[in-house]
Amino acid sequence: MRAPKRVLILGATSAMAQEAARLWAAQGARIGLLARDEGRLAVIADDLATRGASEIVTVACDCAKADSVAVLDDIAARFGGLDIVLLAYGVLGDQTMLEQNPNALADLLQVNFVSAALWCQAASNLLEKQTFGSLVVIGSVAGDRGRQSNYVYGAAKAGLGVLVQGIAHRLARSGARAVLIKPGFVDTPMTAGFSKGPLWASAEQLGKIIVGAAENGKAIVYAPGFWRLIMLVIRSVPARIFHKTRL
Repeated sequence: MRAPKRVLILGATSAMAQEAARLWAAQGARIGLLARDEGRLAVIADDLATRGASEIVTVACDCAKADSVAVLDDIAARFGGLDIVLLAYGVLGDQTMLEQNPNALADLLQVNFVSAALWCQAASNLLEKQTFGSLVVIGSVAGDRGRQSNYVYGAAKAGLGVLVQGIAHRLARSGARAVLIKPGFVDTPMTAGFSKGPLWASAEQLGKIIVGAAENGKAIVYAPGFWRLIMLVIRSVPARIFHKTRL
């Protein structure tokens, strides 16, 4: 009988992460949940237990400030290793405000890139030592080309994407792997104020993509897949034309 997967989710209150966690729970996984809101963590843990998770560990902490090495080592020791580490936290920010407020700009970069990079490095060290396991990181198509509407957020996701690609290259011969998920528009509480259209995916769709990406051999996964073509077109538009748009 195959042993249950051992999964650690950083930013477990993310709508996408919750949907992925529900699928892992249905497989009987042992799941570690990290997020700031202790009350919401308890609700999520109860939900996962009813769905079949064999063990649940919750850690109420700010992922942007936590000691990544210590937390990873602690959960890995409890579970006897980790099969999947999912990094799913981040903030969108307001581009106009970020352009005028250096402190807010620094905070967003700290959360979305600096702290995420520390978790990725700690996880990659752990998985490389194990010689198995997947680091799955939620990036964004916003990192494919800088646009006036969200270039600070996009810059953080672009930097994180290059980091994860480098980790994937580093891990390629170790037996472990790193995967970058690039969602397009996703209907979640973080995007509640946006008008929705046909290009929008549900958190449930993304959960399925995340779980699949943790298992298959792809290093970069656009979510849903049609965003690969959309971003290819956007990246290919010459600057003299692109700068006339309001994207």
